[in-house]
Amino acid sequence: MTLLAGLKSARTIQDVARLLNTKASALAFMLYKESPDTLYTEFSIPKKYGGFRAIAAPIPKLKLVQRKLADILQICLQEINEKENYSDKVAHGFKRGRSIVTNAQCHKRKRLVFNLDLEDYFGSINFGRVRGFFMADRNFQLHPSTATILAQIACYKNSLPQGSPCSPIISNLVGNILDVRLVRLAKESGLTYTRYADDLTFSTNAQSFPESIAVSSADSLHSWMVGKGLNELIERSGFRVNSSKVRVQYRHSRQEVTGLVVNKRVNIPSTYRRKVRAMVYSLVTEGYFEFKEIGEKDAESAQPTKKGSLNQLHGMLSYIYQLDSSNRKELSAANFKDGVPVSERDVPLTTTEKVFRRFLFFKNFYSTQKPVIICEGKTDNIYLHYALLSLATRFPNLVVKQAQKYSFAFSLHRYSRSSTERILGIQGGSGDLKMFMLNYLTSYNFFKVKVKKQPVILLIDNDDGANDIFSMAKNYLGYKPTGQEPFLHVDGNLYLMPTPLLNSRTKSTIEDFFDDKVKSVQVSGRSFDPKRKHNGSASTYGKNEFAREVVAKQANSIDFSKFSYVFKNIEDIIADFQSKVAAGKIKP
Repeated sequence: MTLLAGLKSARTIQDVARLLNTKASALAFMLYKESPDTLYTEFSIPKKYGGFRAIAAPIPKLKLVQRKLADILQICLQEINEKENYSDKVAHGFKRGRSIVTNAQCHKRKRLVFNLDLEDYFGSINFGRVRGFFMADRNFQLHPSTATILAQIACYKNSLPQGSPCSPIISNLVGNILDVRLVRLAKESGLTYTRYADDLTFSTNAQSFPESIAVSSADSLHSWMVGKGLNELIERSGFRVNSSKVRVQYRHSRQEVTGLVVNKRVNIPSTYRRKVRAMVYSLVTEGYFEFKEIGEKDAESAQPTKKGSLNQLHGMLSYIYQLDSSNRKELSAANFKDGVPVSERDVPLTTTEKVFRRFLFFKNFYSTQKPVIICEGKTDNIYLHYALLSLATRFPNLVVKQAQKYSFAFSLHRYSRSSTERILGIQGGSGDLKMFMLNYLTSYNFFKVKVKKQPVILLIDNDDGANDIFSMAKNYLGYKPTGQEPFLHVDGNLYLMPTPLLNSRTKSTIEDFFDDKVKSVQVSGRSFDPKRKHNGSASTYGKNEFAREVVAKQANSIDFSKFSYVFKNIEDIIADFQSKVAAGKIKP
C-alpha cells in the first residue's frame, strides 16, 4: 500500500499515528491535552524590506511529527505527479531542485516584468482551508476525521505557522489552486508566470501588459495596480494582494525577480556584492562585521545593525559564488578556448572570488581553533586518520578521548568539489600547495586582527615534487630547504613538513610508511601502483583505491607504527609554535 493509499484509508488517530511512525497516545496528548501555547515558541525577525515577520517554532517533539507529515505529503505529491505525468514548472518555493535562481531564470531578458506579493500568505491559509483541501482535493479526498487530524498537526492559532516543517508543502498544495488559474490567465495573454511562496511574477516581451493583469495608475504612468481579472482570481483562491508590493520593471532599468537581476542573465545585485565585500574587509581588519538586512534602500535604513557570524558571511559568499559559477558555465568563452574545453579552475579568479578566498583563509587557517594539516590529497587524509586511531595511546596530545571514542586535536583539511578547488586552488599535489603558500602568506600579512592562532602545516611528500615548494619557501626562509629538516617554520603560522626520511634514504613519500605486506595487497587481481593517483590499469590500481579498499577496510590489521615518525614531527611543530607565540616571535 502506498502512503497516499494509506492516508485515504485512514479513519482514526491510531491510523494516522501509524503512518507517522509515532505512538497514538503521544500524538493524542499533544493535539488534545497540551495547551497549544506550550507547543510553540513565538518570536519575530526583521523582514528584508522593513517590518517584522512573526515566527512560531514548534517544540522538538511536535517538530518531529510535522517533519514526518511533510515527508509523507512530499511522497504523496510525487506519486500524484507521476500518475498524472504532470510536472509543476510554476511553483519554485520550498521545492527540491527549485530556488530563487530557478524562479528568476524564467524571466530573463524580458521587456516587462510585473511583481506582486500576497498579503499574509501563511496566515491566510487557515485551519478550515487546510482541512477542506484534504477532503475536497480530487487527489487526496481524505476522510473528514483524517483531514481534521492533519490540520490539527499543521495549524497553530487557526493558520499555518511560519516555522513549522509542514507549512511549506501544505502551502504549495493549497497554492496550486491559484497557480492553475493564473497559468491559464497567463497563457491566454502570452505571459510567463511563476510563484515563489507569496511572490508572484509575470513577464512579457510585448509592449505592455493586458489590463486584466496590470494597469497603470491615473496619477502616474509608472505606478501600477493589479488588473481586475488577476485580482478576482487571487481573491477567489483565498488570497489577497499586498498593494504596497506591486511594481512593473522595464527592460532599460534594473529588473529584479526574488532579489536577483534578470535583465540579461540571472545575477546578484551590485549593491549586495559591495556590501558583502565590505563585510569581509571589516572582518579581516577589525575582527568583526556588522550588517543590516540587505534590501531596498529606504527599508534597509530602518533595520537594526547587528554583528554577524562567520557562518552567515560564508553563506553570503557561497551564494554569490554558486550563482557566478552557474553563469560562467553558460558563457562559451569560459568553457572553451580554441574549441578545447577549459577546466573551471583554470579560469582566473574574479574580484569577488578573491574576496571569498581571503575570507576562507581568515576563517579556516588564520583564526582556526585547532592546528590544521593540509596534505597533498584526500588519500593522505585517510592514511593519517586510520594511523592515528591505531596509535592514539602513543600520541595523547593529538587526540581527544570521549566515551571510548577518539577525535583529533587537529583538523585535516578536507578536499571537496565545492569552493575548495577553485577558490583556494587546492585540488591536490605539490604544485597547488606551492601556490597556496604564496597566496595564504600574502593574505596573512594583510590581516590586522589579533586572534589566538594555531599552526597550519603543509605535509608534503619529500621527493622531486617538493623542489618547487622548497624554492618558494626560500623566499621566506632565506635559504632553500634540503628535505633533511623535520619541519620548517615558513612565516606567520605556516609550517612546512616534508615526510620523514627512513633508513638514511634521500627521498620519501607518505606511502613509504606502510610496510610491503600492505602495499602488496591485491584488489580484484590487480597490484598497487603508488605512482598512480586515480584509476590504474588492467593490472594495477592507484592511491585512491588503495586508501578506500585497503587502508580503510583493513585498518584493524595494518601495522601503522612507522607513522609515529610523522606524528612525532606534528607534535614538535605544535610545541614549536606555542613556544614562539609565548616568546613573542609570532604575534597574536
